[in-house]
Amino acid sequence: MNALVDMPASSTLGSPQSSQSPLIEVRDLRKRFGDVDVLRGVDLDIHRSEVVCIIGPSGSGKSTLLRCLAALETYDHGDVRIEGELLGYMERNGKRVRASQSEINRVRRNVGMVFQQFNLWPHMTALGNVMEALLRARHLSRDDAKKRANAMLDTVGLAHKGDAYPAKLSGGQQQRVAIARALAMEPHIMLFDEPTSALDPELVGEVLQVMKQLARDGMTMAVVTHEMGFAAQVADKVVFIDQGRIAVQGKPHDVFHDANQPRLRQFLQNYFDRNAFWSRGADSADPV
Repeated sequence: MNALVDMPASSTLGSPQSSQSPLIEVRDLRKRFGDVDVLRGVDLDIHRSEVVCIIGPSGSGKSTLLRCLAALETYDHGDVRIEGELLGYMERNGKRVRASQSEINRVRRNVGMVFQQFNLWPHMTALGNVMEALLRARHLSRDDAKKRANAMLDTVGLAHKGDAYPAKLSGGQQQRVAIARALAMEPHIMLFDEPTSALDPELVGEVLQVMKQLARDGMTMAVVTHEMGFAAQVADKVVFIDQGRIAVQGKPHDVFHDANQPRLRQFLQNYFDRNAFWSRGADSADPV
């Protein structure tokens, strides 16, 4: 195991899926940008219907890890397997070679991803944005694509906004359209890369509520997030990454309350200090 600290056996996910093959398997994953080692030997399993929240300081490799899971970055060493199939590479004559784009697309066909930025087509309505990939990638008829797209907008609470263009939607609504677009492809796993980081604080809740409902419905999710409350409430497993390695992983209570790893304690203390409420009103300088 590459982790510097693993929580005790009692903190390992105890779901019925634990004895089955992981939906995603990551082994000794390494990625370098120039002279910088961004991922330095990551091992991670994500089981079906499991919610894994990935936390850590900026620049620790969290988003790079997620992008490698979606084949949006080419990893340099190790394995990423989606439902047992190697992602990004193929074995040929005893050697590993880069897979064709069509093969990569086939292996990751059941992976959906939602980014920090919404990436909606500004000239298309919310409904059109959700339909587009169904028409182009899934080759559905227009009627079938529209039916599925409307159902997905309803899932994220935006059935009444199908005819609205992105410029007329709030940031939270745009991100929910982006989630609906990913869900429309019927993924087996959803990857979220800090999906609330570009939102005003008042809009964060509506996106998190959609994600909580997806978790309740059994969607497998890997979420890079700074929303510690969400991770504590929803995650089956929390993974703390520091300097390109998994330093701690375990159940939320163990990670947030019982971990003895110094770097994690420092990270959490910095988070709590930044988000402290004031005990004596606006004029007080004494945080709770």
